[in-house]
Amino acid sequence: MSSEDARTLRLRVPEMDCSSCAATVDSAVADHPGVESVDTRPGSGIAVVTYDPDAVDRETLVSAVERAGYPVQSASDGDEADVPRSDERASVWQSARAKKTAVGGVLLAVGLLAEFGLAPIPVATLGPVGPVGLVEFVLADLLFLGAVAAAGQEILRGGVVAARQRNLGIDFLMSAAIVGAITASLVGDETLYVEAATLAVLFSIAELLEGYAMDRARNSLRELVDLAPDEATVLRDGEEVTVPVDDVTVGDRVVVRPGEKIPADGDVLEGESAVDESPVTGESVPVDKAPGDAVYAGTMNEGGYLELQVTAPPGEDTLSQVIRLVEDAEAKKTEREQFVERFSNYYTPLMVTLAIAVTVGPPLLLGAPWLEWFVTGITLLVLACPCAFVISTPVTVVAGITSAARHGVLVKGGTHLEAMGGVDAIALDKTGTLTKGELSVTDVVPVGDRTETDVLRCARGLEARSEHPIGEAIVARADEAAVEVTEPSSFESLTGEGVQATLDGTRHYAGKPGLFDDLGFELDHAHVVEPSGNLATEVRDMCDRQGCLNLVEDTIPRLQDEGKTVVLVGTEDSLEGIVAVADELRPGAAETVARLRDLGIEPVMLTGDNERTARAIAERVGITDFRAELMPDEKVAAVEELLEEYDDVAMVGDGVNDAPALATATVGIAMGAAGSDAAIETADIALLGDDIGRLPYLAVLSKKATGVIKQNVWSSLGLKLLLAVGAVTGYVGVALAVLLGDAGMTVGVTGNAMRLSRVEAEEFGDASE
Repeated sequence: MSSEDARTLRLRVPEMDCSSCAATVDSAVADHPGVESVDTRPGSGIAVVTYDPDAVDRETLVSAVERAGYPVQSASDGDEADVPRSDERASVWQSARAKKTAVGGVLLAVGLLAEFGLAPIPVATLGPVGPVGLVEFVLADLLFLGAVAAAGQEILRGGVVAARQRNLGIDFLMSAAIVGAITASLVGDETLYVEAATLAVLFSIAELLEGYAMDRARNSLRELVDLAPDEATVLRDGEEVTVPVDDVTVGDRVVVRPGEKIPADGDVLEGESAVDESPVTGESVPVDKAPGDAVYAGTMNEGGYLELQVTAPPGEDTLSQVIRLVEDAEAKKTEREQFVERFSNYYTPLMVTLAIAVTVGPPLLLGAPWLEWFVTGITLLVLACPCAFVISTPVTVVAGITSAARHGVLVKGGTHLEAMGGVDAIALDKTGTLTKGELSVTDVVPVGDRTETDVLRCARGLEARSEHPIGEAIVARADEAAVEVTEPSSFESLTGEGVQATLDGTRHYAGKPGLFDDLGFELDHAHVVEPSGNLATEVRDMCDRQGCLNLVEDTIPRLQDEGKTVVLVGTEDSLEGIVAVADELRPGAAETVARLRDLGIEPVMLTGDNERTARAIAERVGITDFRAELMPDEKVAAVEELLEEYDDVAMVGDGVNDAPALATATVGIAMGAAGSDAAIETADIALLGDDIGRLPYLAVLSKKATGVIKQNVWSSLGLKLLLAVGAVTGYVGVALAVLLGDAGMTVGVTGNAMRLSRVEAEEFGDASE
């Protein structure tokens, strides 16, 4: 089967909430002909199957999962939108298993009372059983067997499925222990009915607790899913019609009134309002929206009436992309998770072997009581499944990544979350990261007999086809001044230098001073018509045309020292003028830099601007290490140099122009990715808003997540080994093994992971800006 023919089936299986469950689902599907791969994600309850549609159909695959005992909530092909509005899984405490477990618990309790509080009451006789004669049952025995029948149904059913799949999962191990205890009671002189009942009831409770713990871990993701409303008000044929969100199409005109959630990504057509974008971008202050502005599904319209045109179909809006990527993040396993999985492949067979050896070894070799060591073997079987150990990392990754998404930070996999926790330096692009990226013209200096209008007309003609922010700022200033439009021809972008084009039959240039220096201009001797204002102090020598400027030593350095970018405009023969453009610092940029340094992360600024401008910005934000006048390939080289100096380096850029540098860094981070498919796809981590203050939050969250993963892995493994030693030495019984080694540890690692949801983003700068 070629990869082109393969299809992807995405199954939502809410009850697949542990590693053993995932293994059962995997085995149920993988054996079918035509199945290429199965990716099970118990943290989010999703299974992704790659298959050949000519060999097997999706209905067969869905049925296989459900026959294994795991209901499928929804199934969709990989190219279909599948972001459910809510998780329909009922509370684990209201499930049929919970009710059966409760009945089993009552029978166990009454049985214990009958066993230890009353004299044995014979109630039934069975026999003969195989080679054994008559077997007598007392009341307590029947109560214990009733507890097994009630609480152990799901365990035994899962054990049968696992046996068919030749899978040493927890259900198989528990079934073997329960059946072994009952069989031993039937053929032996002493009974183990109480142990079988205790195991069935306590393990079923443990499974319910595990399901509850995983539900808690999924709650934050469920909150994201529930952000989008179920219905939308659409204008059709001039009338308002309420339709399900899934029926909204691109181009529909949607009405959103004050206090309503925006149902889809779109552009505002009419109305003005403040929109709370915190659920998607993490912006702490509502953002003013007017016609032409973009809005996102799941955000809240605060105060005004809005009409918007839908730009993305359901399931492909920004919020849906975030949810899908958060769910898929579990597929990218961290190094520790890979270690845990490799270790568990040896751990379970080793523990099963040890359980068998302990059960038969001492009685055969030392004449020890076989019943005592049989119970010890059952206890080791309980400890043989590394569920809590295996789930410790993915549950932490899901909790961390989902918490980050709620704060407007999209982490595309546990590997990136873990890598960010080890970053020692962070390279920050200047424009659009430390600054707003909203450039504006601050100075226009005509040279020779040109006027400011002449310079702007020439600059606008050159920059009209440029996609660079500097060019856009120049065009905007020229439009404000209503200068005459000159259409360019033979336009060419000079990478890292500027642009050139033919205007009115003459070749013109606009770009860095270095471009004109290469053209042979004497920039140390230029004339202005009327040196006035702040230019008067720069006049050095008076020649026959009053107003001689030394651009190299005076004008250009002064503008650059103010943090402005200088663009020269002229022809091959004459310089026509200077345009200075400046960018405003982002609120909280300096505080963010200081906080990163407090966290032990060294900030480094990379920019294509000249050194004077770079130095001015660096000094204002408190960065001591900066690299200026970098071409795109030189940014990559700068990141490589930082990787040699530091162990791990993150790079923050716009996600498109800085793609090579982002890819070179240990972790690539895109700024302002909301609404941009390219930015979301390019980087390892995306800041959905333009808030640079999310970087310290990301650093803190990643470091805490790395710490939690370590704690969960080693504590779960350590407790399993400690309980195993206690079982062999007689200090740990079946009940303690189930309560601590399975239920207790699962709840413990999940609760520890959920601490990540309490990490909050710090607010920097003026919230009113």
